[in-house]
Amino acid sequence: MAEILGMGNALVDILIRLDNYELLEEFNLPKGSMQLVDQAFAEKLEKRANKEGIIKASGGSAANTIHGLAELGIETGYIGKVGNDSLGRFFKEDLEKAGIEPILFYGRNDTGRAVTLITPDSERTFAVYLGAAMEQTQEDISSELFKGFKYFHVEGYLVQNHELIETALKLAKKHNVMTSLDLASYNVVEENIEFLKLLIPGYVDIIFANEDEANAFTGKSPEEALTELSRMTEIAVVKTGEKGSLIKKGEEFYKIGIIDADCIDTTGAGDLYAAGFLYGLIKKLPLKDSGELGALLSGKVIENIGAKINKDTWNEIRNTIR
Repeated sequence: MAEILGMGNALVDILIRLDNYELLEEFNLPKGSMQLVDQAFAEKLEKRANKEGIIKASGGSAANTIHGLAELGIETGYIGKVGNDSLGRFFKEDLEKAGIEPILFYGRNDTGRAVTLITPDSERTFAVYLGAAMEQTQEDISSELFKGFKYFHVEGYLVQNHELIETALKLAKKHNVMTSLDLASYNVVEENIEFLKLLIPGYVDIIFANEDEANAFTGKSPEEALTELSRMTEIAVVKTGEKGSLIKKGEEFYKIGIIDADCIDTTGAGDLYAAGFLYGLIKKLPLKDSGELGALLSGKVIENIGAKINKDTWNEIRNTIR
C-alpha cells in the first residue's frame, strides 16, 4: 500500500552559487526570503548570475521531501502542475526515476522554476516563477487521489492559494489521511497569517516550521512557539538551525541536536528533515528517533549543492538507519 502523497509547486530548481551579495541587492531580494517573480524577472536574474556551476534539478519543497522518502523505500506519490514543455518532461521523468507516482496536471504556462541564489554564508534566497504551478486549482483535487495513502504532506508555499490547500486538506481528513504542513517561508506566513490561524487547528496534524516561520506565526521564541503550535496540532516541530530542532506531542518534548556536517548549501535542509521525520512516523518509531532521522538527512543534504543527496551518501544513510 502506498504510504505518503505530496502536493506542492512543481518547479525545476536553477541553483546558482554567488561570490558576494551584490546580486541580491541589485534585484532587491532579501537574503533568505522567497519572492514570487514573473518569467521576465527570472530570466533576467539567470542571465545576470554567474553561469558557471549552475545545477538543474526537479524541485519544490514538497517534491524534495517526497524524493527523500522514496530514496528510503517508502511508496510515494506527488501532485503538481507543469507546462507541456522540456522542463515539464524533465520534472516528470525525475519523479519516475525515483519511483514516485507522478500525478501531474498540465497548464497553459511554461513549467515553473525556482532560481535559487546561494550566498557565501550558504544561505539560499529564492526568486520563484510559478508558471504552470500557479494554475493548480481546487478543481484538480478529487477524493480519488487520496485513496490508499496514509499521509499527505503539503508545502506552505501553496498557502497563497487558499481554496486549493483548504480543499486538499479537507479531502485528506475526510479519508482519514494524516496531514503534514511545512510552513516553508516566513514572508509567506506573514502574508497569510489569518488564514493559517484558521486552517491549522482544523486540518493539520503535523506542523513543521523553522524559527523565523514560527516567530512570524506566533511572535514568540522557538520554545514558546512550539508550545503554541502543539496546541493546534498533534505533532509540532520547530527547526532551530545549528541548534537542532524541538519536537512536541502532548506532554512529550524533545530537543534534537545536529550531526557534524560540512555545510556547503542549506537548500533542502528543511525538506529533507521532514523526509527523515516522516519516515520515522511511517515506521512507527519513537518521536525522538524520528527527529534524529530528520537531523541525519538534513545534515547530509547541506553537504551538497541543491536539495538532492548523491547515491553513495544515500547508501550510507540507509546503512545507518538499518
